[in-house]
Amino acid sequence: MIRWKPLAAMAAALLASMACTVSASAASRTAPAGDAFATAARLHRGVNVLGYDPLWKDPSRARFQPRHFAIIRKGGFDFIRLVLQAFSHMDTANRLDPRWLATLDRVVKQATDAGLSVIIDEHDFNLCSDDPDACAPKLKAFWQQIGDRYRTAPRTVLFELLNEPHGKLDADGWNALLAQIIPVVRASNPDRTLVVGPTNWNNLGKLDTLTLPADDRNILVTFHYYEPFRFTHQGAAWSDNRDLHGIPLTPADETRIRADIDTVAAWSKAHARPVLLGEFGAYDKSGTPIADRARYAAIVRKAAEAHGFPWAYWQFDSDFIVYDIDRDRWVEPIRQALVGTP
Repeated sequence: MIRWKPLAAMAAALLASMACTVSASAASRTAPAGDAFATAARLHRGVNVLGYDPLWKDPSRARFQPRHFAIIRKGGFDFIRLVLQAFSHMDTANRLDPRWLATLDRVVKQATDAGLSVIIDEHDFNLCSDDPDACAPKLKAFWQQIGDRYRTAPRTVLFELLNEPHGKLDADGWNALLAQIIPVVRASNPDRTLVVGPTNWNNLGKLDTLTLPADDRNILVTFHYYEPFRFTHQGAAWSDNRDLHGIPLTPADETRIRADIDTVAAWSKAHARPVLLGEFGAYDKSGTPIADRARYAAIVRKAAEAHGFPWAYWQFDSDFIVYDIDRDRWVEPIRQALVGTP
């Protein structure tokens, strides 16, 4: 189990003296137990990180370096969504590789020490959506192990139970799996803020199908937003838009974006659940002018912030990027669109 050392008197009663340390700034942002609205209020601007980095298989080949956490913090962001594909690091008994866990411990500690909150996101969504029966024991085993390991972590560490359920993991199946997974996590982390989104790729249109425990108010509901898809994913090889290019962002698109975010806000109010916009962005390798992609990021960001939604941009490195690791510099038009003036 990873252990955490308290750094402020207020946290001393909650955190035992452990092997890992966290910064005083992170401890001071600890949210009250059982209140996901308080968690949402201290999260503001985030970025998705480390989903496709060689770090997880060979730390010596890592593109992302510990110093990047301080760069993210100084760049105007206050949390990261840590994208994990953990199933490939399990043995046949679904036990996580100790070396992989040690890497995870270092990453979480480094981010926390840099003053960043951390969402631990289990991102094996394709396997879970293609074969829910094979997924269920792996997902339960993952959260059993991570829950036990991080049970004394500061509340600035959040657990996102599964990214983007879809396909065979439909609303009924996802709700049934949640009914199994949430108690597993709550056994070790009764006060941890959980992050849960609806099916159909965390689609806002499926929010009404999401069934959450009525007496568990420490759940932050997430959705992902890439509309209009023909604009955000034009030229993306994995999508049906691979052959599309030159698609503009129109005034009608801007109106639709704001209306969609308004719809999520109305759902949040009606259900008394706080909301996180967990992913958004426009593909960067399509030839789309960067000014258009930055305008898209700014429109979505401002619409989310108008309703008080924290958000996490997709992503730091790989594609859709806000930081160019090869040149060791921000993609400044995108960063300014995300952290610039309201």
